[in-house]
Amino acid sequence: MNVSRQQAAVSDDAGSGAARGPRARTRRLMLETATRLMQAGATPSVSEVAEAAEVSRATAYRYFPSQAALVQAVVDEGLGPILTWKSASADPERRVVELFDTAMPRIEAFEATFKAALKLSLDQWARRQAGTLGGEPAFTRGHRVDLLKDAIAPLKHRLPPREFKRLAQALSLIFGVEVLIILKDIWGLDSRKMMSVAQWAAGALVRAAVMESVTEGGRSAPATATE
Repeated sequence: MNVSRQQAAVSDDAGSGAARGPRARTRRLMLETATRLMQAGATPSVSEVAEAAEVSRATAYRYFPSQAALVQAVVDEGLGPILTWKSASADPERRVVELFDTAMPRIEAFEATFKAALKLSLDQWARRQAGTLGGEPAFTRGHRVDLLKDAIAPLKHRLPPREFKRLAQALSLIFGVEVLIILKDIWGLDSRKMMSVAQWAAGALVRAAVMESVTEGGRSAPATATE
């Protein structure tokens, strides 16, 4: 279920091109129904979406063979323009700011959907730990990995690979619906203050990674893959 940004974009284009066909209309109806249910706070099964959309279960499972596949499709719909985000800037800190400016308002707009997806992920983890998940396909989350690596791409040849990866991992802690849970739900911040804190933390991480690399290694030449 870990679909790349490029694959998601190709899938969206294919769906758009066939939007006039009955299969595309049925799939669209299910996605819209599932989105509506998830925006209301539910994490629906394929059967529940089929019932709400007045589509037979057999038909529904042909489009979405598992709850994980259905939720992943709804999440990709919610992410929308985030999946195709690009920056022309060569400044990694500016690129991170641009990514946050693009992504966080969209994530906030679909907050309930992403929280429902997070709930499914946590529920599956609990059942896996208890040995009761069985053969149910896992719902995995990974778009932020590619997005953040893309945002800091100008540093790829300035930081050793392990430090580049560590920076992307650190940024992932302040990017996504979890930021809303911490800063809005726990701290009670409004959208503007939430965004300000996230942007400040992201910028601080990028600057710290660059400065640490310079002070510890004194590197002026690009880092090699063996470092």
